[in-house]
Amino acid sequence: MKRNSSSAKPRSGFVAALDIGTTKICCLIAKPSVERGPYGASGPRVVGIGTHQAQGLRNGAIIDMDAAEHAIRAAVERAELMAGDNIERVVVNVSAGKPKSKLVACDVSIGGHGITEYDIHRLMDPSSLQVGMAEDREIIHKIPVGFTVDGNRGVRDPIGMFGETLGVNVHTVTAAIAPLRNLRAVVERCHLHVDSMVVSPYASALSCLVEDEKKMGAACIDIGGGTTGIALFFDGELVHTEIIPVGGNHITNDIARGLSTPFGHAERMKNLYGTCLASASDDGEVIQVPLVGEDDETGTVQVPRSMLVGIIRPRAEEILDLIQERLEKAGFSQLAGRVVLTGGTSQLTGLGEMASQAFSHHVRMASPRPVEGLAEAVAGPAFSAVSGLLQYAVSEAEEPLESVINMAQPPNGWLGRIGHWLRGNF
Repeated sequence: MKRNSSSAKPRSGFVAALDIGTTKICCLIAKPSVERGPYGASGPRVVGIGTHQAQGLRNGAIIDMDAAEHAIRAAVERAELMAGDNIERVVVNVSAGKPKSKLVACDVSIGGHGITEYDIHRLMDPSSLQVGMAEDREIIHKIPVGFTVDGNRGVRDPIGMFGETLGVNVHTVTAAIAPLRNLRAVVERCHLHVDSMVVSPYASALSCLVEDEKKMGAACIDIGGGTTGIALFFDGELVHTEIIPVGGNHITNDIARGLSTPFGHAERMKNLYGTCLASASDDGEVIQVPLVGEDDETGTVQVPRSMLVGIIRPRAEEILDLIQERLEKAGFSQLAGRVVLTGGTSQLTGLGEMASQAFSHHVRMASPRPVEGLAEAVAGPAFSAVSGLLQYAVSEAEEPLESVINMAQPPNGWLGRIGHWLRGNF
């Protein structure tokens, strides 16, 4: 894993996505496709896959730098071995730091001339977006959700239009600085440079939602091991995102404590026998449960499956109630005309039916869209986030508007300042 300068682009032309989750670490290495294939002309082709059990994380946050570094190295090295080359840069997900969404309105004077990219640079000046933001938080995403020209709304691309005033509503996603620094630090200890950070539910939505869902309004809900992420789209844009520190691991912990069984066996029981829906046969179906600290052969008890369901169902209801509560608090509950459920815990039997009742909407169970070269073993709902990260990494090479926003810094030097003034006034 020897690296060159972090500022240099990899010789191989690879793009890499690194999903640092509470339960697993996953790294995908891909090469952007130059020929038209079954998944489109610009789709990536996966050439390296690496996974490893997560260590040193809790609810998406780093709690043990050494353990987290070991797990990340193991996943990345497996992907590099498969790809036959090293990577230098990665796109990483963010689940920690209590990400918050906020809509910020900005406007600048145009003076009647044709709108150029430079005017958008001025409009999206980071200093304007940080007004009122706490000093201990950092902007992760700056996504324009609608431009206005002289107060006229609904402008998608203002470049080339004429007017006196250019405005924009920007959806900003911020997170606490300290967890973000810890995340960058542990990745850099693996001799990797963080190209971009993407909030986890946004990444999952990129891989699971179809364009019509984004336009009509849909909530992508990713229920992972340590967290549950919400990404709400409307009119084709991300308008709200939130992360709740509750997930499938909490169900496992409830089972382990409720039945006095080891955590590993509790996870196995959840996957094999777990369900959110009670049935008449549950009382007659018996499950062997080994007890904590007892001999494997003799230290077991028999419990009816109904007891397991009675433990799982309240926690599942709590997760769905929290999702509904957060959407209502943000004022977006009516925009989510469709709910798309993904993430590893979404595969829990009966959760989809329970979600349909809770949200009073049709719920679609989603896996990430197919990617060329992606093995079936890493193509399920548990891998939606890393698949979306890969899509984001590929799109970054196309200089999206969000990357243009980051260029909104005035030029240095007296000559640059003169040019800056001339373009802004003539």
